[in-house]
Amino acid sequence: MQPISPDQLLRITEVSRLTSLAKSTINLWVAQGKFPKPLTLSPTIKVWRNQSLIDWIDGQAENSSPFTAPIVKSRELGEV
Repeated sequence: MQPISPDQLLRITEVSRLTSLAKSTINLWVAQGKFPKPLTLSPTIKVWRNQSLIDWIDGQAENSSPFTAPIVKSRELGEV
């Protein structure tokens, strides 16, 4: 497998493979502003620039701490 260029456009399947996120999570996080927005090539085709994903992954690594786990509120999990 050859390396992906930073300018390469990726469909959601490749984005899911690259990030290990489910497609539904990617779509949810895009809507919530937690994930880079895709470029819309047509009403049914959305793509991401590889470089924007690399930058996002690098940002996630910088913001995470190996000593603390994220706090998840029960209402975020759908519990009452």
